[in-house]
Amino acid sequence: MFMILSLILSSQTYGYSYGVAYFPPPLKQIQDGVEPSAVTCTEGLELVMKFSNGQPACVKPSSVEKMIDRGWAIHILPDHEQNSNNNSVIFAIGDLKVETSDVSYSGNSNGYLAKPAADGEYPGIVMIHEWWGLNDNIKQMAEKLASHGYVVLAVDLYDGQVGTTADEARQLRSSFEQSQWTENMNAATSYLEENHSPSSLGSIGWCFGGGQSLNLALNNKDMDATVIYYGQLVTDTEELSKISWPVLGIFAELDSGIPPDTVNEFESSLDSVGIQNGITIYPGVNHAFANPSGDRYAPDESKDAWQKTLSFFEDNLN
Repeated sequence: MFMILSLILSSQTYGYSYGVAYFPPPLKQIQDGVEPSAVTCTEGLELVMKFSNGQPACVKPSSVEKMIDRGWAIHILPDHEQNSNNNSVIFAIGDLKVETSDVSYSGNSNGYLAKPAADGEYPGIVMIHEWWGLNDNIKQMAEKLASHGYVVLAVDLYDGQVGTTADEARQLRSSFEQSQWTENMNAATSYLEENHSPSSLGSIGWCFGGGQSLNLALNNKDMDATVIYYGQLVTDTEELSKISWPVLGIFAELDSGIPPDTVNEFESSLDSVGIQNGITIYPGVNHAFANPSGDRYAPDESKDAWQKTLSFFEDNLN
Protein backbone atom coordinates (compact mmCIF):
# COMPACT_ATOMS: atom_id res chain seq x y z
CA MET A 1 0.00 0.00 0.00
CA PHE A 2 1.41 3.42 -0.97
CA MET A 3 1.37 5.76 2.01
CA ILE A 4 2.60 9.31 2.47
CA LEU A 5 2.88 10.94 5.86
CA SER A 6 3.06 14.73 5.73
CA LEU A 7 5.12 16.27 8.49
CA ILE A 8 6.41 19.72 9.34
CA LEU A 9 10.10 20.28 10.13
CA SER A 10 12.02 23.57 10.04
CA SER A 11 9.15 25.13 8.03
CA GLN A 12 9.59 22.48 5.32
CA THR A 13 6.85 20.12 4.22
CA TYR A 14 8.16 16.65 3.52
CA GLY A 15 7.02 13.09 3.65
CA TYR A 16 7.90 9.43 3.54
CA SER A 17 7.32 7.01 0.71
CA TYR A 18 8.24 3.38 1.35
CA GLY A 19 10.43 4.55 4.25
CA VAL A 20 12.38 7.11 2.19
CA ALA A 21 12.25 10.77 3.29
CA TYR A 22 11.60 13.24 0.51
CA PHE A 23 11.63 17.06 0.39
CA PRO A 24 10.28 19.69 -2.01
CA PRO A 25 12.62 21.08 -4.71
CA PRO A 26 15.21 23.57 -3.37
CA LEU A 27 13.52 26.59 -4.98
CA LYS A 28 10.20 25.70 -3.35
CA GLN A 29 11.92 25.42 0.06
CA ILE A 30 13.51 28.87 -0.42
CA GLN A 31 10.14 30.35 -1.42
CA ASP A 32 8.75 28.92 1.80
CA GLY A 33 11.35 30.83 3.81
CA VAL A 34 14.20 28.34 4.15
CA GLU A 35 17.71 29.82 3.92
CA PRO A 36 19.59 28.58 0.77
CA SER A 37 22.31 27.01 2.93
CA ALA A 38 19.66 25.14 4.97
CA VAL A 39 17.94 23.45 2.05
CA THR A 40 17.46 19.71 2.56
CA CYS A 41 17.54 17.15 -0.26
CA THR A 42 15.41 14.08 -0.64
CA GLU A 43 17.20 11.04 0.70
CA GLY A 44 19.68 9.71 -1.85
CA LEU A 45 20.41 13.13 -3.39
CA GLU A 46 23.20 15.57 -2.54
CA LEU A 47 23.18 19.34 -2.24
CA VAL A 48 25.35 21.57 -4.44
CA MET A 49 25.20 25.24 -5.44
CA LYS A 50 24.92 26.18 -9.10
CA PHE A 51 27.93 28.29 -10.01
CA SER A 52 25.91 30.42 -12.44
CA ASN A 53 23.33 31.80 -10.01
CA GLY A 54 24.25 30.56 -6.54
CA GLN A 55 21.01 28.60 -6.17
CA PRO A 56 21.05 25.19 -4.49
CA ALA A 57 20.30 22.02 -6.44
CA CYS A 58 19.74 18.42 -5.39
CA VAL A 59 21.55 15.97 -7.64
CA LYS A 60 22.56 12.33 -7.70
CA PRO A 61 25.86 11.66 -5.88
CA SER A 62 27.28 10.21 -9.10
CA SER A 63 26.81 13.62 -10.78
CA VAL A 64 28.44 15.77 -8.08
CA GLU A 65 32.06 15.25 -9.10
CA LYS A 66 31.33 15.89 -12.77
CA MET A 67 29.39 19.10 -12.05
CA ILE A 68 32.13 20.47 -9.79
CA ASP A 69 34.93 19.42 -12.13
CA ARG A 70 33.26 21.19 -15.07
CA GLY A 71 32.64 24.34 -13.07
CA TRP A 72 28.86 24.00 -13.08
CA ALA A 73 28.51 23.65 -9.33
CA ILE A 74 30.19 24.31 -5.99
CA HIS A 75 30.18 21.74 -3.24
CA ILE A 76 28.29 23.06 -0.21
CA LEU A 77 30.09 22.83 3.11
CA PRO A 78 28.64 23.18 6.61
CA ASP A 79 28.78 26.63 8.16
CA HIS A 80 31.39 27.37 10.79
CA GLU A 81 30.79 26.37 14.40
CA GLN A 82 33.79 28.42 15.61
CA ASN A 83 35.19 25.73 17.90
CA SER A 84 38.54 27.47 18.24
CA ASN A 85 39.65 25.32 21.18
CA ASN A 86 39.97 22.27 18.93
CA ASN A 87 42.74 23.95 16.96
CA SER A 88 45.20 24.24 19.83
CA VAL A 89 44.51 20.73 21.12
CA ILE A 90 45.02 18.71 17.95
CA PHE A 91 47.64 20.49 15.85
CA ALA A 92 51.07 20.12 17.44
CA ILE A 93 53.09 23.24 18.19
CA GLY A 94 56.83 23.29 17.55
CA ASP A 95 59.63 24.50 19.81
CA LEU A 96 60.22 27.90 18.22
CA LYS A 97 58.73 31.19 19.37
CA VAL A 98 56.75 32.84 16.57
CA GLU A 99 56.16 36.44 15.57
CA THR A 100 53.37 37.53 13.25
CA SER A 101 52.47 40.53 11.11
CA ASP A 102 50.10 41.59 8.35
CA VAL A 103 52.01 42.16 5.11
CA SER A 104 51.08 43.64 1.75
CA TYR A 105 52.34 41.34 -0.97
CA SER A 106 49.96 41.72 -3.96
CA GLY A 107 47.75 44.68 -4.87
CA ASN A 108 44.92 44.90 -2.32
CA SER A 109 45.89 41.62 -0.67
CA ASN A 110 47.31 41.67 2.85
CA GLY A 111 48.60 38.30 3.92
CA TYR A 112 49.31 36.99 7.39
CA LEU A 113 53.01 36.30 7.93
CA ALA A 114 54.13 33.97 10.71
CA LYS A 115 57.82 33.20 11.22
CA PRO A 116 60.28 32.12 13.90
CA ALA A 117 61.33 35.03 16.10
CA ALA A 118 64.96 33.90 16.09
CA ASP A 119 67.14 34.95 13.16
CA GLY A 120 68.02 32.18 10.76
CA GLU A 121 67.48 30.72 7.32
CA TYR A 122 64.14 28.97 7.11
CA PRO A 123 62.08 27.38 4.32
CA GLY A 124 59.13 29.40 3.08
CA ILE A 125 55.57 28.11 2.81
CA VAL A 126 52.58 29.64 1.03
CA MET A 127 49.42 28.72 2.97
CA ILE A 128 46.08 28.94 1.15
CA HIS A 129 42.74 29.29 2.90
CA GLU A 130 39.50 27.38 2.40
CA TRP A 131 36.62 28.97 0.52
CA TRP A 132 35.74 30.94 3.67
CA GLY A 133 38.73 33.26 3.22
CA LEU A 134 41.69 34.19 5.40
CA ASN A 135 40.03 33.68 8.78
CA ASP A 136 41.33 33.11 12.30
CA ASN A 137 41.53 29.35 11.84
CA ILE A 138 43.99 29.70 8.95
CA LYS A 139 46.01 32.32 10.82
CA GLN A 140 46.34 29.94 13.76
CA MET A 141 47.49 27.18 11.42
CA ALA A 142 50.14 29.55 9.99
CA GLU A 143 51.43 30.22 13.50
CA LYS A 144 51.56 26.53 14.36
CA LEU A 145 53.42 25.62 11.19
CA ALA A 146 55.86 28.51 11.68
CA SER A 147 56.71 27.20 15.16
CA HIS A 148 58.28 24.17 13.47
CA GLY A 149 60.80 26.37 11.66
CA TYR A 150 59.10 27.89 8.58
CA VAL A 151 58.33 31.35 7.28
CA VAL A 152 54.63 30.99 6.49
CA LEU A 153 52.69 33.47 4.37
CA ALA A 154 48.95 32.81 4.60
CA VAL A 155 47.62 34.45 1.46
CA ASP A 156 44.35 36.31 1.02
CA LEU A 157 42.61 35.45 -2.25
CA TYR A 158 39.45 37.44 -1.42
CA ASP A 159 40.84 40.98 -0.97
CA GLY A 160 40.25 41.02 2.77
CA GLN A 161 36.74 39.55 2.73
CA VAL A 162 35.79 36.54 4.87
CA GLY A 163 32.63 34.42 4.73
CA THR A 164 30.99 32.81 7.75
CA THR A 165 28.10 31.08 5.95
CA ALA A 166 28.11 28.83 2.91
CA ASP A 167 26.20 31.43 0.91
CA GLU A 168 28.72 34.17 1.76
CA ALA A 169 31.62 31.88 0.87
CA ARG A 170 29.98 30.95 -2.42
CA GLN A 171 29.57 34.61 -3.34
CA LEU A 172 33.19 35.36 -2.51
CA ARG A 173 34.50 32.42 -4.47
CA SER A 174 32.49 33.37 -7.54
CA SER A 175 33.68 37.00 -7.41
CA PHE A 176 37.19 36.21 -8.66
CA GLU A 177 38.84 34.50 -11.61
CA GLN A 178 41.44 31.75 -11.45
CA SER A 179 43.96 34.00 -13.20
CA GLN A 180 43.67 36.45 -10.26
CA TRP A 181 44.36 33.72 -7.74
CA THR A 182 47.32 32.37 -9.69
CA GLU A 183 48.84 35.85 -9.93
CA ASN A 184 48.19 36.39 -6.23
CA MET A 185 49.94 33.16 -5.17
CA ASN A 186 52.89 33.78 -7.45
CA ALA A 187 53.22 37.22 -5.89
CA ALA A 188 53.31 35.52 -2.48
CA THR A 189 56.23 33.31 -3.51
CA SER A 190 58.05 36.38 -4.88
CA TYR A 191 57.44 38.22 -1.60
CA LEU A 192 58.95 35.37 0.38
CA GLU A 193 61.96 35.12 -1.92
CA GLU A 194 62.63 38.86 -1.96
CA ASN A 195 62.07 39.53 1.74
CA HIS A 196 63.05 36.34 3.54
CA SER A 197 65.41 34.45 1.20
CA PRO A 198 63.94 31.04 2.03
CA SER A 199 66.13 27.97 1.62
CA SER A 200 63.23 26.25 -0.20
CA LEU A 201 59.54 26.79 -0.95
CA GLY A 202 56.41 24.77 -0.28
CA SER A 203 52.65 25.26 -0.31
CA ILE A 204 49.68 23.92 1.61
CA GLY A 205 45.94 24.45 1.31
CA TRP A 206 42.64 23.00 2.46
CA CYS A 207 39.50 22.46 0.35
CA PHE A 208 39.40 25.39 -2.10
CA GLY A 209 42.95 26.11 -0.94
CA GLY A 210 43.97 22.51 -1.60
CA GLY A 211 43.02 22.91 -5.24
CA GLN A 212 44.88 26.22 -5.30
CA SER A 213 47.97 24.58 -3.82
CA LEU A 214 47.96 22.25 -6.82
CA ASN A 215 47.33 25.17 -9.18
CA LEU A 216 50.34 26.98 -7.73
CA ALA A 217 52.43 23.88 -8.39
CA LEU A 218 51.29 23.85 -12.01
CA ASN A 219 52.10 27.54 -12.49
CA ASN A 220 55.32 28.09 -10.55
CA LYS A 221 58.56 26.23 -11.15
CA ASP A 222 60.21 27.47 -7.96
CA MET A 223 58.31 25.16 -5.60
CA ASP A 224 59.91 22.27 -3.73
CA ALA A 225 56.94 20.61 -2.01
CA THR A 226 53.13 20.67 -2.42
CA VAL A 227 50.49 19.66 0.14
CA ILE A 228 46.85 19.23 -0.91
CA TYR A 229 44.07 18.70 1.62
CA TYR A 230 40.97 17.45 -0.26
CA GLY A 231 41.31 19.98 -3.08
CA GLN A 232 40.10 19.68 -6.67
CA LEU A 233 42.52 17.58 -8.68
CA VAL A 234 44.10 17.49 -12.11
CA THR A 235 44.73 14.01 -13.47
CA ASP A 236 46.07 14.89 -16.92
CA THR A 237 49.64 13.58 -17.06
CA GLU A 238 50.84 16.30 -19.43
CA GLU A 239 49.75 18.96 -16.95
CA LEU A 240 51.12 17.11 -13.94
CA SER A 241 54.49 16.64 -15.65
CA LYS A 242 55.11 20.35 -14.93
CA ILE A 243 55.74 19.31 -11.31
CA SER A 244 59.22 18.07 -10.44
CA TRP A 245 58.96 17.83 -6.65
CA PRO A 246 57.09 15.67 -4.10
CA VAL A 247 53.34 15.94 -3.49
CA LEU A 248 51.39 15.03 -0.36
CA GLY A 249 47.65 14.47 -0.72
CA ILE A 250 45.14 14.15 2.14
CA PHE A 251 41.61 13.03 1.21
CA ALA A 252 38.33 11.71 2.65
CA GLU A 253 36.56 8.50 1.72
CA LEU A 254 33.07 10.04 1.93
CA ASP A 255 33.90 13.12 -0.16
CA SER A 256 31.54 12.88 -3.14
CA GLY A 257 33.09 15.93 -4.82
CA ILE A 258 36.57 14.36 -4.81
CA PRO A 259 35.80 10.63 -4.49
CA PRO A 260 38.39 7.89 -3.96
CA ASP A 261 38.28 6.89 -7.64
CA THR A 262 39.47 10.36 -8.65
CA VAL A 263 42.11 10.37 -5.92
CA ASN A 264 43.39 6.99 -7.09
CA GLU A 265 43.53 8.25 -10.67
CA PHE A 266 45.48 11.30 -9.47
CA GLU A 267 47.94 9.05 -7.65
CA SER A 268 48.35 6.83 -10.71
CA SER A 269 48.99 9.87 -12.91
CA LEU A 270 51.64 11.16 -10.51
CA ASP A 271 53.28 7.74 -10.50
CA SER A 272 53.23 7.51 -14.28
CA VAL A 273 55.19 10.76 -14.69
CA GLY A 274 57.61 9.90 -11.90
CA ILE A 275 56.45 12.39 -9.26
CA GLN A 276 57.21 11.26 -5.72
CA ASN A 277 53.97 11.32 -3.74
CA GLY A 278 52.18 10.24 -0.61
CA ILE A 279 48.40 9.90 -0.91
CA THR A 280 46.13 9.06 2.02
CA ILE A 281 42.36 8.53 1.89
CA TYR A 282 40.97 8.50 5.43
CA PRO A 283 38.05 6.08 5.80
CA GLY A 284 34.73 7.13 7.28
CA VAL A 285 35.30 10.90 7.11
CA ASN A 286 33.99 13.60 4.79
CA HIS A 287 35.24 16.66 2.97
CA ALA A 288 36.67 19.34 5.33
CA PHE A 289 37.30 16.81 8.12
CA ALA A 290 40.48 18.67 9.18
CA ASN A 291 38.71 21.98 9.86
CA PRO A 292 38.38 22.26 13.65
CA SER A 293 35.64 24.89 13.38
CA GLY A 294 33.31 22.78 11.23
CA ASP A 295 30.83 20.04 12.08
CA ARG A 296 32.65 17.45 9.92
CA TYR A 297 35.76 17.74 12.06
CA ALA A 298 37.46 14.41 12.76
CA PRO A 299 40.14 14.95 15.44
CA ASP A 300 41.99 11.63 15.19
CA GLU A 301 42.31 11.78 11.42
CA SER A 302 43.21 15.48 11.56
CA LYS A 303 45.99 14.83 14.05
CA ASP A 304 47.40 12.04 11.92
CA ALA A 305 47.23 14.16 8.77
CA TRP A 306 49.02 17.03 10.54
CA GLN A 307 51.84 14.73 11.58
CA LYS A 308 52.12 13.50 7.99
CA THR A 309 52.26 17.13 6.87
CA LEU A 310 55.03 18.03 9.31
CA SER A 311 57.08 14.98 8.33
CA PHE A 312 56.59 15.72 4.64
CA PHE A 313 57.81 19.31 4.95
CA GLU A 314 60.71 18.23 7.16
CA ASP A 315 61.81 15.65 4.58
CA ASN A 316 61.41 17.88 1.52
CA LEU A 317 62.10 21.45 2.60
CA ASN A 318 64.89 21.06 5.18
